[in-house]
Amino acid sequence: MHEMSITQGIIDLCLEHAAGRRVHSIDVEIGELSSVVPEAVEFCFEACSRETLLESARLVIIRVAGRGLCQECGRETPLPELYAACQHCGSNRVAIMAGEELRVREIEVDD
Repeated sequence: MHEMSITQGIIDLCLEHAAGRRVHSIDVEIGELSSVVPEAVEFCFEACSRETLLESARLVIIRVAGRGLCQECGRETPLPELYAACQHCGSNRVAIMAGEELRVREIEVDD
């Protein structure tokens, strides 16, 4: 399960930016096309944050839908999976615009 190491990386990043202050909540964006399972990150978060300044912090996961731009018809199209065809013209020439995200968007810490 690579989500354990991903979650540990998120916690390490937050600890670094918190600079010794208690973290109350973090917002994390996870794209549908990122191959990261949000539920697994939620599961790992409690174990990885134990005995750190993130213990008891609220984890908010913001899911980012997959979206692409068709190189044939020029229209935006939903991408429910990585290699989906354009829902408008059926072309497979679709450039990914959103959905691969994995980032910490916001950290709330003590003043």
